[in-house]
Amino acid sequence: MAYKAVLQENATPARRPATPTLRDMVARRFELLGRSPPGDARSPALRFLLGELGELVVPLRRSMKAELDIPEARHKRVVILLPGFGTHPFRMRYMARQLERAGHKVKRWGMGFNLGPSLELFDTLSQRVRDVRERYGKPVVLVGWSLGGIYAREIAKRHPEAVAKVITMGSPFSGTPYDNNAWRLYHLVTGHSVEEPPIEANITAKPPVETVALWSPRDGIVAPRASCGRPGERDRAISVRCSHVGFPNSPECLHAILRELDTP
Repeated sequence: MAYKAVLQENATPARRPATPTLRDMVARRFELLGRSPPGDARSPALRFLLGELGELVVPLRRSMKAELDIPEARHKRVVILLPGFGTHPFRMRYMARQLERAGHKVKRWGMGFNLGPSLELFDTLSQRVRDVRERYGKPVVLVGWSLGGIYAREIAKRHPEAVAKVITMGSPFSGTPYDNNAWRLYHLVTGHSVEEPPIEANITAKPPVETVALWSPRDGIVAPRASCGRPGERDRAISVRCSHVGFPNSPECLHAILRELDTP
């Protein structure tokens, strides 16, 4: 005992990783911004990227039209909506209202703005999904927009017993992580490379639950090949005509999701 006590007393304490300074974080982001995408990366054309601006007037146009005709659901589901990168659940409020009009129970993901992945985020989201599943007594459907869809796929891999189905909207789960027009913004906000996320994940691998990918040929942010995926990376791919920013507000997208929720 005395010998052990002497060893402990004289032992050199383990060094903890130094906390990065503000200067380090800024330098890291400048280094990431200066990177070039690989030669096989394909991002959407500029005309589609500029077309995303049209989504700014959608709420005004919608106020001048009659409310959507929403059929009552034959199979009532519990749905959790996962927002896209840099967005707040508020941006999916219109979609939530339409799904609730059909008779589904819709829940938020519970973490405010989506500012990129982290170990803490996945732990919290995993617990959220398990809690909702236990509360309502049945597996939930995860509907994820863009990066939120990547989260949905990974959570379904971790907890397939809690997830009935995954529906992604414009989520870049296939191809290279540079098949989009948002990777520089992602580097700037998160401080890590799209190739080196802070969690271990094989995002192209299909979850062990039914997985449906909604993609758009008009998407100005994510390349269609990345959000459509290849056979084996998802069960089905459904094309809808909307902008990337417009997925949560697109009537065509909403009706596609409603049909999927009614599929036993």
